[in-house]
Amino acid sequence: MESFQTIGSPIMWGGFIAFVIAMLALDLGVFHRKAHSVSFKEAAAWSAVWVSLSLVFNGFLWWRYGAGPGMEFLTGYLIEKSLSVDNIFVFVVIFSTMKVPALYQHRVLFWGILSALVLRAAMIFAGVAMLERFHWLIYVFGAFLIITGVKLFIQRNHEEHPEDGWLMRTARRVIPSTPHFDGQHFLTVENGRKLATPLLMALMLVEASDVLFALDSIPAIFAVTRDPFIVFTSNIFAILGLRSLFFLMAGAMEKFTYLKVGLSGVLVFVGAKMALVDVVHLSPAVSLGVIALVLGASIVASLVKARNTPPHAPGSETSSDVSRDTAAPAKS
Repeated sequence: MESFQTIGSPIMWGGFIAFVIAMLALDLGVFHRKAHSVSFKEAAAWSAVWVSLSLVFNGFLWWRYGAGPGMEFLTGYLIEKSLSVDNIFVFVVIFSTMKVPALYQHRVLFWGILSALVLRAAMIFAGVAMLERFHWLIYVFGAFLIITGVKLFIQRNHEEHPEDGWLMRTARRVIPSTPHFDGQHFLTVENGRKLATPLLMALMLVEASDVLFALDSIPAIFAVTRDPFIVFTSNIFAILGLRSLFFLMAGAMEKFTYLKVGLSGVLVFVGAKMALVDVVHLSPAVSLGVIALVLGASIVASLVKARNTPPHAPGSETSSDVSRDTAAPAKS
C-alpha cells in the first residue's frame, strides 16, 4: 500500500485555514458589507489580488520546500483555475435565466463558494484516502477524466439549462418559494408564510454546479500530486478567485469560442497521465508546459476568431447581452 507524504505541518494547515477565514471575513464584512454591482475595475483589482496571493504562496512553497512542491502547486493551480472557468459559463446562464439583479450576484456567489470550500476539502481528503488504499482507482479516475474531456468537446456548443434540471424541479416542489425578490434575502415572508426567494434557488444551482465540476477538477489535480496540502491549497486559491473572475469575464465569454476545446484537451491529457501513471512518468514541469500550451493556444485562437467576427452577427446574443439582462430586476 502506497503512503502519501505531505509537506503540510499542523501549523501550516492552521495558518492557511486562518488566512482563508480572515480573507472571507474581510470580503463580506468590509468590502461587500452593502450590496452593490461589482464593476469591471473592482473585479480586475480583486482578481489581481487573488492571483498575486497565489503566486506569493507558490513562491513560499518553492523557497521552503524546493522546486518539486513549488512546481506541483503551480501546475495544480493552473489546472483548477482553468477548469473553474467552465463554472463561469454556467453562472452566467443561472443569473440570466433566473433574472438575478447584478446587485445581488456577489452575495449568491459568496455563499455558494463558501460551501464549496467545505465540500472540496471533504472530497480531497476522501480522494487521498481512497487512492492510498486502492491504487487501482487512479486508472478509474484517469478513464473518467478522458471520457469527460471527450464529452466536453462533443458538447462544446451545447446550451446549458440548469434551471430546468431535476434539482430545480424537485426544489420547487419541496421548498415553498416565491418568484419575487426581497432585497438580498434568501428567505421572505408572504401572507404569513416563510418562502424561498429566487436568490436561494440560484444559490442551490450554484452549489450543485460546483459539485459537478468538482468531480472533474479534484481527480484532475491528483494527476499532478497527491500531497493533501498542495491539492487543498491550490484548489482553495482557485475557488477564492472565482467570484472576481466571474465579474471580470462574464461580459466577454462570447470571445472565448475555443476555450472549451482547450479545457477538454486538458482533461484528456491529465486523464491519460493518470491512466498511464505506472508506464509513463512526466515531470511537473512538462505537465505545466503542456497544460499552459493547450490553454494558451485555445485562448489565442478564440481571440483571433473574435477579432475577425462581426460584433453583431444577425440572430446572435452575446454574453454581454446576457450579463446586462441580469442587471435588470425581475418584474413582479
